Amino acid sequence: MSSVYHINKGINKSIEFRGLRAQYISYLAAALVILLILFVILYVTGVNRYACLVLVFGSGTALVMGIFRLSYKYGQYGLMKRSAKRRLPDYVKFRSRKIFMHL
Repeated sequence: MSSVYHINKGINKSIEFRGLRAQYISYLAAALVILLILFVILYVTGVNRYACLVLVFGSGTALVMGIFRLSYKYGQYGLMKRSAKRRLPDYVKFRSRKIFMHL
């Protein structure tokens, strides 16, 4: 009797959920949790229920659209590359050659 093995074709592919790839899924999840906490805080402090909903849905729509825009603009690794490039110094200044003499 021979067994039939199915090959997983998704190895080394990034996770994708409705067009969001890689780290953007976690950004969206964190944004939704923050919006939920914001709604609870506003509701408990006594702000009008409809004002809370309008504020949370408005900011939620803006956050979701912003995260999708980042995902489409930078792709899977582009945002990490951009932030790494921004951390590079413009120039490196050495006051002496001492460090190079001992190499």
